Amino acid sequence: MDTKEAARIYTLLLKQYPDARNSPAKLARGTPFETVILTILSAQTTDKAVLLVRDPLFSRYPDSSALAAADIHDVEEIIHSLGFFHAKARHIIDAAKMISTGYGGVVPDTMDGLLTIPGVGRKTANIVLYHAHGKNVGIAVDTHVRRLAQRIGFSDTNNVSIIERDLMALFPSEDWGDLTDVLIAHGRMICTAKKPQCTICPISSHCRYYRTVVKHLKK
Repeated sequence: MDTKEAARIYTLLLKQYPDARNSPAKLARGTPFETVILTILSAQTTDKAVLLVRDPLFSRYPDSSALAAADIHDVEEIIHSLGFFHAKARHIIDAAKMISTGYGGVVPDTMDGLLTIPGVGRKTANIVLYHAHGKNVGIAVDTHVRRLAQRIGFSDTNNVSIIERDLMALFPSEDWGDLTDVLIAHGRMICTAKKPQCTICPISSHCRYYRTVVKHLKK
């Protein structure tokens, strides 16, 4: 796919989801510290579930120094409903320790700095950089973005690192942060994992999956 076709698709998706790029995910709102912790907690669960533990968690541990000193069992009790709570509690406490002791309580605003924090990979780092620091240095490839990149034809691989590079080559840097939110909106509303609703999709005529799979099945 070339950049002109990618731009056409993005324009159609923006018309479909006009609020997506102007209304960042609720998980990404708040202080940089809150953004880091909530994004780590969001792995393999829903935003709704994470938002339910947000207030109880931050009312007790409002900053990195407080969370760094937390008893892991107390944190596990707060986030128990999220699943994988043993590992997640350890990750967020370790992340808080690094932010508190390694960065003086200030969440770093560079990719290299963020990647030193336990539990933070490129996806989380890109989200924090964009939503908390206003920086577009890459594209956060979550499960929705990965699925849509392959289906639409933005990328030919399942490797998230390569998908990110493919997307960065197709879209101008000023769109990188918003692109994630727009693709997530489409992945949740229409291009779902189990049953994509191709008949009502605004980009079906541009979509590789529709051309090669859906239309073929109709014959």
